Amino acid sequence: MNYLVGIDNGGTFSKAAIFDEEGRQISVASVPTVTITPKSGYTERDMDELWKVNAEAVRKSIEKSEINPADIAGVSFSGHGKGLYMVGKDKKPSYHGIISTDARAWEYVERWKKDGTKEKVYQKSFQDILACQPVSILAWFKDNEPEVLENTKYIFAVKDYIRYMMTGEAYAEYTDFSGANLVNLTTHTYDKELLGYFGLEDIYEKLPPLRNSSDICGYVTREAAEETKLPEGIPVAAGMFDVNACGIASGLSDEEQMCMVAGTWSINEFIRRTPVTNGTVALNSMFCIPGYYLVEESSPTSAGNMEWFIRNLMSYEKAKEKEKGGLIYDITNKWVEEIEPQDNNIIFLPFLNGSNEDALAKGSFVGLTAYHNKHHMLRAVYEGIVFSHYTHVKKLLVNREKPKSIRLSGGAVNSAVWVQIFADVLQIPVDVIEDKELGAQGAAMAAGISAGIYSDYKAAVERTVKISRTVYPRKEYAGIYEEKYKRYRAVIDSLSSVWKYFKN
Repeated sequence: MNYLVGIDNGGTFSKAAIFDEEGRQISVASVPTVTITPKSGYTERDMDELWKVNAEAVRKSIEKSEINPADIAGVSFSGHGKGLYMVGKDKKPSYHGIISTDARAWEYVERWKKDGTKEKVYQKSFQDILACQPVSILAWFKDNEPEVLENTKYIFAVKDYIRYMMTGEAYAEYTDFSGANLVNLTTHTYDKELLGYFGLEDIYEKLPPLRNSSDICGYVTREAAEETKLPEGIPVAAGMFDVNACGIASGLSDEEQMCMVAGTWSINEFIRRTPVTNGTVALNSMFCIPGYYLVEESSPTSAGNMEWFIRNLMSYEKAKEKEKGGLIYDITNKWVEEIEPQDNNIIFLPFLNGSNEDALAKGSFVGLTAYHNKHHMLRAVYEGIVFSHYTHVKKLLVNREKPKSIRLSGGAVNSAVWVQIFADVLQIPVDVIEDKELGAQGAAMAAGISAGIYSDYKAAVERTVKISRTVYPRKEYAGIYEEKYKRYRAVIDSLSSVWKYFKN
């Protein structure tokens, strides 16, 4: 039996999981990463520490699996998109890694909207410009810390940096860089004119060669083998942006399917043979299956908001539940289930980590009275997160038929009441994907192709993707949630002139 390792780097954890050829998750190890916040809106991490964390996660997953490491046939990666990871001429990090929640460059995005840059960029990349994209952050460095760029040899996404540390070879990869305004989506190449729109012509030579997700980009070095316990010399596939990884691990392999990921980010996506170029969606990029484009609507407005609520407002309940050997989520789900949607008028804007409405928008509760308690607030959090997903899905459906079902993954799938809210708001059946680390699973599928275990992604999907259950919408709730969504939109519209007072 051959095994495959998928390594997934998100915003707060690095995970390594081992899968067999049928997609069964044999083991997983998760190690937290420390977020450095030197200023408001800045989110960074120590890149040397990040590599050590990744190596630790791989070692632990191998130890937990009790398999013979010699049976591992390949390894690959998934990682958060956007952000920036730079390596210097001395082969060491030239700055901290910058996470996808970083907002230091928001003023550049506003400027590019006003001066016509946004429209020129869209003609080449078919994307909006985001503050967390490499182009925005690189422009910030050019103006504020130019010596960092001068010392930089390679510009990477997070997974590219970990792969570089594992192989010693520098490559970029299409799904990440085509979703970062760094690639011309018509020519599938770097474009000096596109970079010039951002004032970044000088970084052209710092962009590594582009590869497809399942391409072999080197082999595990002796040094990396010693640190990770992976077999020396096994192939290392390029890997992919985590929204691709979760998509392919959910079975997103044809144009009928549509997927949502409810994790730190709200990810909503489908694939097609051509990008959407009418301006109705924010992001087009190349999908891990060659010949397909990923049409994506996303924002950091999903389940991470609930984790904030638990951390800051439910510490007592969490401690009590831990004493009993239970989980805090048993309490949160019970609280939410006890309140009918029509009995709670609080609106929550899930913008604690960013927004899909305004770069300066902030998380907010609206409608609180002395009658309300934490139960009502938590119900509003569950609903507000779903409403943010719904906003994205409505934009996607302008460009395609409503799917027969939507496949949902991420932390929210562990809550039956939350999945039901998704189905009731969307009025579309929700397929829940088998509970495993989907980012790592998508990476392992790429590793399996590079190792010759799967002939292509379709074959990998057929062998490894399993739906655990389907949750159907309740028609009697359609009108209730549509009215609540109108209130959610009204609150957002009413606050649009206020956010400028909350820059810091």
